[in-house]
Amino acid sequence: MKVSLFAVAALWVGTALAQAPASFQVESPHGRRSKVKAGNVLLSFEQPAAGELLPQAERFAETLDVQFLWECSSGREFDFRSLARDYVGREPSAVEATGILLKLHGAPIYFYRRGKGSFQAAPKETLELALAGLEKKRRIQAQIARWAEELAQFKCPPELAALKSELLYAPEGNKPETRAFEQACRETGLSGARLFERCGLLADTHDYHLKRFLHEFFPRGIAFSPHPLPAAREDLPLAPGAAFSLDELGTTEIDDAFSVSHLPEGEVRVGVHIAAPGLGIAPGSPLDALARERLSTAYMPGHKYTMLPEDVIARFSLDHRAAQPAVSLYFDVSAEGLPKAVHSRLERVPIAANLRHAQYDGLNEAFEQGRTTGLAHEEELRTLWRVAVALEKQRGRPSAGLAPLDFSFFIEQARVRIVPRKRGAPLDKLVSELMILVNSSWGELLAERDIAAIYRVQSTGKVRLSVHPEPHEGLGLRCYAWMSSPLRRYVDLVNQWQLIAALQGRRPPYTRTSEALLSAMRAFELTSARYDEHQRAMETYWSLRWLLQENVNQIDATVVRENLVRLEGLPLFVRVPSLPEAVAAGARVRLAVREIDLLERSVDCAYRETLPGAAALAEAAAQPGEKA
Repeated sequence: MKVSLFAVAALWVGTALAQAPASFQVESPHGRRSKVKAGNVLLSFEQPAAGELLPQAERFAETLDVQFLWECSSGREFDFRSLARDYVGREPSAVEATGILLKLHGAPIYFYRRGKGSFQAAPKETLELALAGLEKKRRIQAQIARWAEELAQFKCPPELAALKSELLYAPEGNKPETRAFEQACRETGLSGARLFERCGLLADTHDYHLKRFLHEFFPRGIAFSPHPLPAAREDLPLAPGAAFSLDELGTTEIDDAFSVSHLPEGEVRVGVHIAAPGLGIAPGSPLDALARERLSTAYMPGHKYTMLPEDVIARFSLDHRAAQPAVSLYFDVSAEGLPKAVHSRLERVPIAANLRHAQYDGLNEAFEQGRTTGLAHEEELRTLWRVAVALEKQRGRPSAGLAPLDFSFFIEQARVRIVPRKRGAPLDKLVSELMILVNSSWGELLAERDIAAIYRVQSTGKVRLSVHPEPHEGLGLRCYAWMSSPLRRYVDLVNQWQLIAALQGRRPPYTRTSEALLSAMRAFELTSARYDEHQRAMETYWSLRWLLQENVNQIDATVVRENLVRLEGLPLFVRVPSLPEAVAAGARVRLAVREIDLLERSVDCAYRETLPGAAALAEAAAQPGEKA
């Protein structure tokens, strides 16, 4: 029986059992039978056996010089059997013909395929370019291998050291340096950061984590480009009374302030004043472009990256100096402590003082105990707190959300101080409730006038942004639009432009279908989420630094669920594999702190004992509440 060489998906050999005019019934050396078209037959032969042809042909092909074969082909189109005949000087055997075919198949840059068994030699110029490319590829591959070998020995070549930031944060896959770095990581079983650390190029773990954020959002540096400074607004009416602000130490973007005045009839009038950069920054202006690029101020422990340049912030921040432009919301307080009516106006507000929580936090306990401290503006703050309590009761929702604790990080000379801050304290409540009032009141004003705005919407527990005034279930409001932080959030600035237009009786900059409005909303959601991720990552890092700094060997924690716990006094959640299954959620446990890895931002804790008493589940499962 004849044996044939076939070209189907690949070269293979089979014995012809039967033949029809257009096909063969074929049996492979392994016994599998197939039907093959006659047009796919490249060679029929008697010897050698089917299973021996390809191995023998491969050995023959290894003796062939592809350059010589190319020179013999003279650029013409040819059949492999004719080239084999010319090469051996006689009718070639099946092994010789197949060896030639294998050599031609294996040299695509020398020979172009022109059909089953037919080839054409590549032109000389094309071949020379292809060979030069192969040589270059070979040299690059050899360089990659040398670099990877050095890295595996923890010696970083200078070419890779110069690209450290790129390789860590945004590697380009086609670069030889990237391929060598990734190969070394595979061979050593180390992450990129750990490999650089072993090479002595990553001594500062904080710098490594912070630069990930900077590389993502400020690849060209954190400095603002040159920009115009808006003129001061002197044409606005002056507010009837002075206001004061209440912020954390170090706050430079003072967005909000308050005023409390007593009317002749004995009633109290409250003013909530929001900085008005929208009066000096025009939509589409260079300053708008700067704010639109950053979208929000980003906060990290020890670092802050503002949405607006410092000189622009200084022009509009409600600082203790000359009267500042503001959008103000006024209301008279009813006997129940609720606003009887609200009205809004654009004006200049004199700022009497910038109060700081560090000096005024003693009022929290004083208010709850009904005693006085003699601090400046204490009575005005007490009035605002009573209004806040009434507003919260009216909404039926706590402004602090579920989490009873916030944490403030203070970094001084590489040492960290972490200060727990009770949420829902009187001073926090008065600020958050009045901001909620401002955001909901102005959101409703724009909705009533059918003016587009970006709203915060919550339904079925999920918070999202929308251009439609839908309810915010978590706050118990019909609609809620961020407008209280225009110096720090781009959404607030956009909404302020719309609000200013409404108060001035002119056409607003954006419609509900405006692409600029919709794109700003989408971009803010994405960017804000990434900022929050980086902030949480850096807070985790500094929490671990605190454990090392204080030489903490054991720590108490509250069980959230299964083996997830929250360390007490820190915003840090940890998995504890050794935690017994019998320990219920809400239980307090004591853990041994065994190993802390600042590079991976991880801590290894082991269960020691269950403590008497239980913490509130709300604290253990703390989630951040809605930001005003």
